[in-house]
Order: sequence, then C-alpha cells, then structure tokens
Amino acid sequence: MNNKARILALAVVLTAAAARAQMPGEGKSVQPIVPAGISGVAFQHGVVQLALEKLGYEVKPVLEADYPALHLAIAQGQADYTANHWVPVHDSFYQQAGGDTDMERVGKIVKGASQGYFIDKATAEKYKINNLKQFQSPDIAKLFDSNGDGKADLTGCNPGWGCEREIEHQLDAYNLRDVVNHDQGSYFALIADMITRHEAGHPIFYYTWTPQWVGAILQPGRDVVQLDVPFSASTDGSDTAQPDGSNPGFKTNDIVFLANKTFLSSNPVVKRLFEEIEIPLDDINAMILRQHDGENQPDQILGQAREWVSKHQAQFDGWIADAAAAK
Repeated sequence: MNNKARILALAVVLTAAAARAQMPGEGKSVQPIVPAGISGVAFQHGVVQLALEKLGYEVKPVLEADYPALHLAIAQGQADYTANHWVPVHDSFYQQAGGDTDMERVGKIVKGASQGYFIDKATAEKYKINNLKQFQSPDIAKLFDSNGDGKADLTGCNPGWGCEREIEHQLDAYNLRDVVNHDQGSYFALIADMITRHEAGHPIFYYTWTPQWVGAILQPGRDVVQLDVPFSASTDGSDTAQPDGSNPGFKTNDIVFLANKTFLSSNPVVKRLFEEIEIPLDDINAMILRQHDGENQPDQILGQAREWVSKHQAQFDGWIADAAAAK
C-alpha cells in the first residue's frame, strides 16, 4: 500500500471514529411520555426527539397519561422523561410520586409560562370590570351566565391538570363560590363553545395559559382583557403579584424536563442535552396555532420541529456538541 492509500485509509478510520464519538446514544432507547389531552406539547417533544436521535438514541413511540400517572410512570421507570413539567404548578404531583428520591427536574425548556382569568373586552369596558373581586356582585356575575342559573360560568381547568386546584382554592378565598360556576370537563371543547359564544356577541369568562393557541384566537387587548385578582391566594401561600403591579392570581412558571433519576445517571449525555434545550415561548405558540388550524398529524408536527431546527441550526448543533462532550 502506497503512502497515499495509507493516508486515505487512515482518514476513513478517523472519520468513522469521529462519527461514533458523536453518537453516544447508539444502541440505547429512550421512552418519552406526554400529558394526555394537552394540545401543543408534541412540538417541543419533537424537537427533543430530533436532538436525541442526532445523538444516536432510538426514541420510542410517545406514551400518554394524565399528570398524576405520568409522574408515577417516570418515578417508577416505566417512562424516562417528559418535556412538559411545570414548576411550581406540578410540585404536588412531583412530591406525591416520590420527588427527589426517584426523579430529577432538569433545565428550562420554556421560560415565563403564564396563566390567568380573562373576559371579553366589550363587557369589560362597558361595565368597567378589571378585577375578579367585582364578581362578588351578583349583578356583575350574572352578565357571564350562559345557562340561566344566575351565576357566572367560568370555563376552567380539567381535573388532574393542577391548575384546577388553584382555581378551586381561589373561588373560596375570594368569596365567589355562590356566584361562579367552575365549568370543567373537556377543556378544548368548552373553549370552542366559548369562542362560538364570543363570535355571537355574548360575554365570556375563562381561564387559560401560555403556551397555547387560545391567545392567538382571543387576543389580549384586542378581543379580551386579563383580570387581576384582589390579592395573592395560592395553595402554597406564594405571592403572585407581578413587577408591573398586576396580579393574575398565578405565579409565572417555567416548563422543565422531568426525568427518571436512574435514567439520567446512566445517561449524562441526555442530562446535559436537557440542560441545554430552550425554545422561545412565542415559537411554541406559533406552532400550536398551526396545529389548531389543522396541521396536527404526527408527521406534520414532527415536520414543524424539523422546520424549527433548520431555522436554528447553529443553536441546535451547539446543543448536540455540548451534550456529546458530557460523556
């Protein structure tokens, strides 16, 4: 073999070795899990899937479960991670499933997720409503009565999501139990009905959060206004007042990775990846709206993730490089 052939052969070997070095997950599989019935979480899980696959991992088909079962599945090792754990909303689920003993919260995939109460702008301006305390007046409450019982009908939060605990606690704290119905069930079906009522010119009263598509349809400041609450009344006693003087009644949350502790200890590459990944809230909202508008099949959502990665390729490649180096 001449020198040129030897150099070529060495280059091939080194290239293959370098490729293997960038694939620390080769031969390993990962089991994600997502909350059942929550629109929009598939996009960020798609971005995470692409990153894990780039590192060589096989990503198994996503499991779905309600939040209490989801936390237990991760704690017990039936699933490895979710990219939709809210802090502090899901603190009780975390502790009840074993907390730090079996799980670990890593990174901040989304910063500044918010929640709040909203009413239509027309009614807010006509009756000068800006605070939930005003619903203590039966005359104000019955403006939002959609079933004829004289109480305001609040499109609220599904049982088992975590947010319903805060709403139920606040209905008592603000003396609203006798004037407000907390409508629960299939949140997105209730929201669709509420949007129909808004389009017909009727008053509406609802709870929502971001990232979510609802705010793109009912835009704050244009279609609806967010209500303040009379004082902070969280189940954990925390202050919900914001720096601008408003008080939405809910703390600003970060959405983080929740992972099985044993899984993370065996996969430092994945832990480092989870520490790196961050997706802007506005980007997630835009993708959720596309899904709401019909682009909602699994291959379409994964295509949205690929599209986002291609627009942020340098950042994505940095995540991969940093994660691979963790080995």
